[in-house]
Amino acid sequence: MAKAKLVLENGAVFEGTAFGLIGETSGEVVFNTSHTGYQEILTDPSYAGQMVVMTYPLMGNYGANEYDIESSKIWASGLIVSELSEIYSNHEAEFSLDEYLHSQGVMGIDNIDTRKLVRMLRTEGAMRGVISCAELGDDELLKKAKSIPEMTGQDLASKVTTPASYSAPAEEEHAKFHVVAYDYGIKRNILRMLTAAGCTVTVVSAQTPAHRVLALKPDGIFLSNGPGDPDAVKYAIESIKELSETTENGKHIPMFGICLGHQLLSLAFGAKTFKLKFGHHGSNHPVKNLLTGSIEITAQNHGFAVDPNSMPENLELTHLNLYDNTVAGMRHKELPVFCVQYHPEASPGPHDSHYLFKQFIGMMEEAKA
Repeated sequence: MAKAKLVLENGAVFEGTAFGLIGETSGEVVFNTSHTGYQEILTDPSYAGQMVVMTYPLMGNYGANEYDIESSKIWASGLIVSELSEIYSNHEAEFSLDEYLHSQGVMGIDNIDTRKLVRMLRTEGAMRGVISCAELGDDELLKKAKSIPEMTGQDLASKVTTPASYSAPAEEEHAKFHVVAYDYGIKRNILRMLTAAGCTVTVVSAQTPAHRVLALKPDGIFLSNGPGDPDAVKYAIESIKELSETTENGKHIPMFGICLGHQLLSLAFGAKTFKLKFGHHGSNHPVKNLLTGSIEITAQNHGFAVDPNSMPENLELTHLNLYDNTVAGMRHKELPVFCVQYHPEASPGPHDSHYLFKQFIGMMEEAKA
């Protein structure tokens, strides 16, 4: 196995072993607290431009396959683990995690102190970094790390969105609703949840203007997850603003946003966003539903959040992140519009927030009545 180094923009150097593609990669280094689901994490488009550190020490022990994926490819630019299992055992496994990364052209590094690395990221914040076994000079790698564009100001939705619209038919023979889903980095399990609920979904690119969405006659509009800085996606904010002001037969079209879609929806109504110190990434984040008082364990993956002090009077805070009291969900006081910062469709889990899809269905039923 080839020796490799991870060098961060603060000058920290971690020596380890390369796996997957042997070469060099870079990105913003963030950590994920999930114990499982590494394949779904790697294929989540929200990780575009980022290298993921898994806090759980052993990865790869159940292998990988062609099915446990959330998009057509790995979007994370690198994987950082404490120990990569050389053996795997699972009845659905088709190949090892090492083989999977290599086939996708993605580099990983193991045999490093991920505990030390995560404590550093928690203290100093997410940092740009380089993994390399091609260039092992610390000074040169540090220069490369510092030259990586910062996440703030980057529109990455335009890089991960679908180039052409497509349709996902409802599982039922006769669809109950037609949903238009904006693809800012949409995950496949979102489509599974919507189609299982009786919706035919038309997925459109992030840049699709409002008038083209309205021409599709949607019963509801879904705003997906995605990577990058929400404030940089100006075209999406303008389209959402126009759609929220449009009525069909005297009624507004229900809208449901998650993750980046939540942030874009908030910006469209006049709120502001800011970059979190190290973001929220994992499948064990507690959120309080302020409307019911119940606690949900949620999956989260975002580096930006909505500033609660910037929320206009017509937006109501509905969910609160119990780790740091950041905004985890809101709804419009007058329109059939709501959004959450986390992933209710979470695959492989948890499933505490599936009720939000039922809430969206209920809004469309009311709008059609």
